[in-house]
Amino acid sequence: MKLRIQGNSIRLRLKQREVQQLAQTGIVEDRVSFGESHLIYRLRAQSQAGHMHASFADHIIEVVVPVQQVAQWAHTEQVGMEHAQPLPQGAHLHILVEKDFKCLANRPGEDESDSFPHPAEGDMKC
Repeated sequence: MKLRIQGNSIRLRLKQREVQQLAQTGIVEDRVSFGESHLIYRLRAQSQAGHMHASFADHIIEVVVPVQQVAQWAHTEQVGMEHAQPLPQGAHLHILVEKDFKCLANRPGEDESDSFPHPAEGDMKC
């Protein structure tokens, strides 16, 4: 799972195996180690969730998505799920969860063996 953060935006990109794991077990996570401390980023399906939302506590970024929304996304060609989470003073946190597609150009050192086939394969370059 890849994590991208920019301003008030968080994006998770999942490979095929991770999408299957989320649909089957309800959770997928990864971590970044900084030596003595680490950052965990987690995606969790939850039946009680009314809508997608994110939180950060105890070195964990967690994005929660309703189970039925995960099931639809995982078992269809739907590319992503997104939500604008309201924040204080009228701001929003943009949350995006996407299937990770293979790049159309070869990138040395990048393992894309479990990425989703790119829908525009053969049409363009990254």
